[in-house]
Amino acid sequence: MPDPPIRVLLVDDHRVLRTGLRLILDHADGIECVGEAASAEEALHVSDRTHPDVIVMDVQMPGMGGIAGTRSIRERHPDVHVVMLSMFDAAEDVRAAFAAGAQGYLIKTAAEDELVDALRAVVHGQRYLHPALGAALAQPAPPDPLDGLTDREREVLQLLALGYGNQEIANRLHLSPRTVETHRANMMNKLRITSRADIVRVALAAGILSADSAEYPGAANHDPPVAD
Repeated sequence: MPDPPIRVLLVDDHRVLRTGLRLILDHADGIECVGEAASAEEALHVSDRTHPDVIVMDVQMPGMGGIAGTRSIRERHPDVHVVMLSMFDAAEDVRAAFAAGAQGYLIKTAAEDELVDALRAVVHGQRYLHPALGAALAQPAPPDPLDGLTDREREVLQLLALGYGNQEIANRLHLSPRTVETHRANMMNKLRITSRADIVRVALAAGILSADSAEYPGAANHDPPVAD
């Protein structure tokens, strides 16, 4: 009896790219595309409904983005595998993706058959890394400016930098507002910062927020700063 098809969820904010990826998967033996999502937040809900084996996740998207999204997916569905897609081959992105729980990493210029190979590899418990990234990963990792923060504190930092308030973060991370406030206070104390402007600055410097996605501090919300 043949193995069941590998069920794949595509997550990318560009519809054209999702369409192209779906065409590749539709022509691959033993692979079934069961859904699409335009953000990591949407992927959380779609994965609840479609139960994919593998999620193909873009690294840079509006909202929490692919790295934090991978971490949330893996916490919510630990049996789901994640293959990251990126336009960039920065070693820090690759390290962050694997640290968040991804099992594969491809750049978007990879050949079509590499995506299929990556999906099959991660389903069988193997890691898959685009060959061109091996040399970059061999270099020593730079010091982490957020060393000392927990994964949750990093997520809260990123979402605060994007302009979300405590209640919105609680909804997105499926936590209570009080728990979010605790993570926020601990994070700010560890980083010795006191304002949303500081949060945005630190997130940009750490590479977990792009300059074009950062909202002006306090533009969307007016939560009071946590005292240092």
